[in-house]
Amino acid sequence: MLTYTHKCLYQQIVDNAYDGIIFADTKGLIRLWNSGTEAIFGYSAEKALGQSLDLIIPERFPARHWEAYHRVMETGVTKHAHEDLLGVPALHKDGSRISIEFRMVLVFDDAGSVLGAAAIIRDVTKRWQQEKELREQIDTLKAKLKELSKMSSHTANSADSK
Repeated sequence: MLTYTHKCLYQQIVDNAYDGIIFADTKGLIRLWNSGTEAIFGYSAEKALGQSLDLIIPERFPARHWEAYHRVMETGVTKHAHEDLLGVPALHKDGSRISIEFRMVLVFDDAGSVLGAAAIIRDVTKRWQQEKELREQIDTLKAKLKELSKMSSHTANSADSK
């Protein structure tokens, strides 16, 4: 059994974590929204609590999200708890698309039934944009190298024919 001191400690850790921490019940209603989550998505806890996770899901992805969410709630199994980080697009309050990575932690009652899922979330938008720019630069350099190779081959062939 947790003592009052332990409860206060846990509450302070959750409240003050830089990463976002969300808990949603089996219906996908937000029941916990810490200050890290406020910073990532732009919504205050007062605005987010009791709302559907649709609040942060981009409009073109809800069917895929809900299919996976309900499957996890029914089976009590997720691959995004221990090994795999899940990287997905999300929606900021201002309407902009952000990139997040998270791990899920399923929460069970004493009888073993799923109560919902907690997610530990990190905003990786900057990193994702930097990686995208790097891939584009690599593609540009590959194209230039291919062109130089063609020019070099053409020059060599011209010299051989003389």
